[in-house]
Amino acid sequence: MIPNFKLSNGVEVPAMGLGTFLTKNGEEAARCVCDAVKAGYRSIDTAMIYLNEEGVGKGIKECGIPRNELYLTTKLWNDSHGYEETLRAFDASLKRLGVDYIDEYLIHWPGQEGSFLPTWKAFERLYEEGVIRVIGVCNFIKPVMKELLASCNVSPMVNQIEIHPMFQPDHLIAFCQEQGIQVEAWRPIVWGKLEKEPILQAAAKYRKTPVQITLRWHYQRGVRTVPKTTHYDRMKENMDIFDFSLTEEEMEAIKGLNTYVRTGESPDEFFGMDSF
Repeated sequence: MIPNFKLSNGVEVPAMGLGTFLTKNGEEAARCVCDAVKAGYRSIDTAMIYLNEEGVGKGIKECGIPRNELYLTTKLWNDSHGYEETLRAFDASLKRLGVDYIDEYLIHWPGQEGSFLPTWKAFERLYEEGVIRVIGVCNFIKPVMKELLASCNVSPMVNQIEIHPMFQPDHLIAFCQEQGIQVEAWRPIVWGKLEKEPILQAAAKYRKTPVQITLRWHYQRGVRTVPKTTHYDRMKENMDIFDFSLTEEEMEAIKGLNTYVRTGESPDEFFGMDSF
């Protein structure tokens, strides 16, 4: 059973969801959703740019549990910034997914400077209309987050950013947590490239895999994760992390792996500012 984190607006969200980046649209995406539900997941993460919303929606219909028992995330892509553009893009995502509301809707990237402000106004409208339960952002660095917080009526409840043992933007994580913004990690297990001594030592001690140790490390930091896999056995393995705890020393040892090296795109490219 995956425990929940409580967001600033009182909504409870599973501490782990299934990521669907690079999952093929159609039958593969539908199967992955059904497999995830069978494994015990109740949270699915997709995006406009993943081009698999139709398949995810098919899986939601076929998975055998009521829609209100699933926490569904999708994201607005860069070419749909702007107030009216956002409203149209959201409606298109609803239609592709075949649902009448989204649990969590995120701005995928901040875009060019200031362009996210009218976009956020549309997010606020959709939230107030009740067709989105949680609104948030992805890849917002601290200065950009401050700009949004200074102008918004409804604060973002989530910031989904790249985090893993080799890239830990601790100042940004701390800032979000101080503001009551739930931090979510994309690419939390770095494609499984986790053969590092502190992780291997903990894996041997607890009889877990390096992936499980890393996901547990995120959980104990209060960070929500959405690891991607298309394999049922990996889905089961990823969620089998709630029967043990890492010590403070083990947490610190893994924290010591930080090299501040990203594996994905840097939000700095949009603003030329310090990420931290």
